[in-house]
Amino acid sequence: MIHGYRRAFVHVGSGPALLLIHGIGNDLDGWRHVIPQLARDYTVIAPDLLGHGRSDKPRADYSVAAYANGMRDLLSVLDIERVTVVGHSLGGGVATQFAYQYPERCERLVLVSSGGVGREVLSALRLATAPCADSFLALLNNPAVERTVRAYFRAMATIDADIALDAKIVLGMFDALRDATSRQAFVRTLRAVVDLRGQVVTMLDRCYLTVGMPTLLVWGGRDAVIPVEHGRTAHAAMPGSQLEIFPDAGHFPHHHDPERFVGVLRAFLETTEPTAYSVGQWRRLLRAGRPGLPAAGAGSSAQPMPPPPPLPREAQA
Repeated sequence: MIHGYRRAFVHVGSGPALLLIHGIGNDLDGWRHVIPQLARDYTVIAPDLLGHGRSDKPRADYSVAAYANGMRDLLSVLDIERVTVVGHSLGGGVATQFAYQYPERCERLVLVSSGGVGREVLSALRLATAPCADSFLALLNNPAVERTVRAYFRAMATIDADIALDAKIVLGMFDALRDATSRQAFVRTLRAVVDLRGQVVTMLDRCYLTVGMPTLLVWGGRDAVIPVEHGRTAHAAMPGSQLEIFPDAGHFPHHHDPERFVGVLRAFLETTEPTAYSVGQWRRLLRAGRPGLPAAGAGSSAQPMPPPPPLPREAQA
């Protein structure tokens, strides 16, 4: 229990700590193909995010920042000071936010088909943010509606082979939305990062802060949920990052080829050193600002505001 809410998680293995953060509509079981291999040499922590899986699903704050706070609190409870953070999809956004909010606790950053780079996202997720989404998702308990939705995805899979790669996993998400509390948590989480026009949260304005932090990007070359172009964009925006594209994988490269995923992750961990956080370096990066924009104190919004004009005499106390 943390803050009165039950948080389900796996905590196995020994050695340097890895925090695995799943995506929206999924849970820690999404890492089941890679946890046993990683736990041979690493301490692996894989939580069910609040509102997902076996964790509680209260009426609460499901923003990316709130999830990052939850990860900090979980690690504190487990007495783990520093981790390499691995995030998939929404979990990638949470991982990036964690690295931004708590750089002193983040050794490395690994983003897998991550959200937070561009606007594009699977159209079904955009539609699920509509005002009537709660009511529509409730209809999935109706066998006829469920059959219709599954038939739609099967039809889309015949049109778009990339969607077919992930259709089974995406359809499996419907099983997690049977009860009202799960649906409400799902919609609240989704609306925090997506609207009808696409993704609304971006990491690009702060990517320059990852300079000096070992960063790995893993993407499926046939990702129909978040396009691989987002991976290339993030790679260009994150100084010194590595990009690994699985050409035949969709949105879940760690499912499609878990052996390769573990191999790529291990190689990254073994050939990089944990970043050494420095308050002074963080301050210098913030003052220098994002490349292409004015530096703080040089005409940017971080410049001190001028004092207000004096009040009229009759208004002064």
